[in-house]
Amino acid sequence: MEKTFKQRYLDGEIEFEEIDEYCFQWGISDETRTLREYLGLSIEEEDAWVGESEDALRELLDGQKK
Repeated sequence: MEKTFKQRYLDGEIEFEEIDEYCFQWGISDETRTLREYLGLSIEEEDAWVGESEDALRELLDGQKK
């Protein structure tokens, strides 16, 4: 199974800004998962992203990096 945005970001494989491309690809696909599931985000992470900002999401994810 392909890694999610979150997995790839936490592994240092991609920059945070790639989230935009993931969102675009999800939007044009036949994906049945929600965007949150597709990106690999938790409900808390999604809430921070939608309710606050991309910076709030980045901060949460950066706190999980190894």
